[in-house]
Amino acid sequence: MRLANKIALVTGAARGIGKGCAIALAEAGADIVLNDRPGSPDIDATAEEIRALGRHCWAVESDIFNRTGCESLAEAAIGEAGRIDILISNPAFSRRETFLNYDPDIFDRTLQGALASGFHMSQLIARHLVERGEGGKIVFISSVHGEMAFPRAVAYNAAKAGLNHMMRTIAGELVGHRINVNTIAPGWIDTPGERETFPADVMATAGAGIPWGRIGTPADIGKAAVYLCSDDADYVTGEILTVDGGIRLKGYLDHQPPKSATEE
Repeated sequence: MRLANKIALVTGAARGIGKGCAIALAEAGADIVLNDRPGSPDIDATAEEIRALGRHCWAVESDIFNRTGCESLAEAAIGEAGRIDILISNPAFSRRETFLNYDPDIFDRTLQGALASGFHMSQLIARHLVERGEGGKIVFISSVHGEMAFPRAVAYNAAKAGLNHMMRTIAGELVGHRINVNTIAPGWIDTPGERETFPADVMATAGAGIPWGRIGTPADIGKAAVYLCSDDADYVTGEILTVDGGIRLKGYLDHQPPKSATEE
């Protein structure tokens, strides 16, 4: 129970990576304020899963792609739970298209959802943490897209790269308040969103091509979140924890020289 007596707000948490983080934090002892967009078909079922673990869970629907929605969520979360100790910032929006054909409105919406909403939500919760004066944890969910320029993802790549740099700036400014601020950068994770985008055979082939031999799971990201939100990571701030099964190493592994006889 590494997170016993802690209260975590997890955004974008009804399914996928957000749900994986919420479940893992609950298993580690935290009570959870669960957020997803208004009308989410999954939020109530996820809340019940968390309650079945013996944890308190408050489900709060709010559109955090704008400042007003973030303010509404922060007020409701603190009002319902009494306080927030941990923020997992996991808003998600991405559309794939070539750079030459990319819709400018979708570009703006991607930066609003994947970058600006992280600023708004973290600022509001950080102000709460500073006012309480007991430290805290902020974890942004980024992506390997923040370092790797994948084609057909110009807006998402830019948003995640910006998120990584924003995290370091925030971490530096909050270090005096003993608020740890870090980022998790997932690789290819098996989520409902990915299943809606890619056929099962494509996902299977992709998993076999990852150096670790499989696509990641939301639980993989949840375990990383538990670490960063626990006292074990007390001395860790301003860092990007990559959880990708070695995707970033793939190019190097593809060009390894053959083993010598003495190495075999």
